[in-house]
Amino acid sequence: MDPILVGKAVTTPASGNVVLLPKYGNRHGLVAGATGTGKTVSLMTIAEGFSRIGVPVFIADVKGDVAGLAVPGTTNEKLQARIAQVGIADYRNEGVPAIFWDLHGKLGHPVRTTVSEMGPLLLARILELNDTQSGVLDIVFKLADDRGLLLLDLADLRALLGLVADERKDVSTQYGLVSAQSVAAIQRSLLRLEQDDGAHFFGEPALELADLMRTTTDGRGVVGILAADRLVLKPRLYSTFLLWLLSELFEQLPEVGDLEKPKLVFVFDEAHLLFDDAPAALRQRIEQVVRLIRSKGVGVYFCSQFPDDVPDDILGQLGNRVQHALRAFTPRDQKAVKTAAETFAPNPPLDVAAAIGQLGVGEALCSMLADPAGGGRGVPAPVERTLVAPPRCRMGAITDAERAQVRAGSPVGAKYDNAIDRESAAELLARKATQAAARNDAPPAQPDALPGGAGGNATGGGFGQAVRDVLFGTRRRQGMVETMAKQAARTVGSKVGNQVGRQILRGVLGGILGGRR
Repeated sequence: MDPILVGKAVTTPASGNVVLLPKYGNRHGLVAGATGTGKTVSLMTIAEGFSRIGVPVFIADVKGDVAGLAVPGTTNEKLQARIAQVGIADYRNEGVPAIFWDLHGKLGHPVRTTVSEMGPLLLARILELNDTQSGVLDIVFKLADDRGLLLLDLADLRALLGLVADERKDVSTQYGLVSAQSVAAIQRSLLRLEQDDGAHFFGEPALELADLMRTTTDGRGVVGILAADRLVLKPRLYSTFLLWLLSELFEQLPEVGDLEKPKLVFVFDEAHLLFDDAPAALRQRIEQVVRLIRSKGVGVYFCSQFPDDVPDDILGQLGNRVQHALRAFTPRDQKAVKTAAETFAPNPPLDVAAAIGQLGVGEALCSMLADPAGGGRGVPAPVERTLVAPPRCRMGAITDAERAQVRAGSPVGAKYDNAIDRESAAELLARKATQAAARNDAPPAQPDALPGGAGGNATGGGFGQAVRDVLFGTRRRQGMVETMAKQAARTVGSKVGNQVGRQILRGVLGGILGGRR
């Protein structure tokens, strides 16, 4: 299988082109460099290369220019010069087969998942909950499972929180302490998420991973492009969504071992957002996914300004490296340059630390996994100063009309563009509340009239009602004898007014009071 051309070697020209071998595409990678040094172009070149050999790619479009992958580029003198420098004989302008996605559903097909699939750990990170509030969220999910309530959207979660607040004492006894303050804090976080349009992400139809792993009839991999220019302004929602997607791939895909080429390449732009303020448990989860997802046939490529934006335990898993220029103006920058230089396989003719600060736009230091002696060992090749090959697509944003045209030809539009709202926790709990209110509003059933109760009036008062109140206990909160005596006295005085009535009353009261003694 043809390798993916990354660029032309400059340090040791005799070594030829710098290429990424498809069989090592699932060994992950890193593209780093300062703003404006060409990271996005390198990502587009690599994404195009994977698409041409039949590997689907999923990539976030943070600035709006990655969408240019979907349309052919245009040739100019500068581009022709770079093509000649790199020595690309079969270059032609073309776009890749692409599907646009958008959590807000405006610049692409909506991306949705259910609250249950997201899970309490990642949802707590989106909502920015503390440990105590996260524990309450765990209880809410457990309660939903025990009672068979579906958590599909934020309305369902809000309804469950209301149920927990109403039954707080019983829930605290069975599952652990739940405070009203914690429930209120989670409700406020949900409100902020809804105000930030985060509610669009939760619901149905949920995204199916198979739609991210499509190929065309002519064997090219489809590139999924996530519109993230607005999403990246909410760093926790952006990073948690990509982490959720990566976790779903890890959990659902079968083990396949080492293949001739990856089943999917996942590009994580602005990677530092994933690790900023991430708790230890979440970092451990990320490390586990990155380390093990290789055997599922998925390659993960991080993109960030500095290589040390990625923790060391994860950085060590990244076999294919593209390092663009870093400007060592601050102690932070100088540390980053040193880190980058130390992590490359050495090349004696090249001073890596010095070269990182001297690279021009479109140049990079590259070290890819190679197999120099055969046997499939996949060892890092010596670092090379490289002229990065230009992509064949447009290197820039596309128009609204071009985006609409690509979206109109999408094979998944009919599946995801219209939301589905089936019965779940919110509807079920609302129906139960309505039924309970109807029962409370209905008049209570009255027992059959007792002998001697004919003196009662049409509104249910009178002597007969007083006797029934005592015998059947319908007025438990008042003194039964006192209430009976007052009601009976009023009734007998106004309706009967004779000695027989008083004797009956005394007989009834005497029998009851005698029994109570």
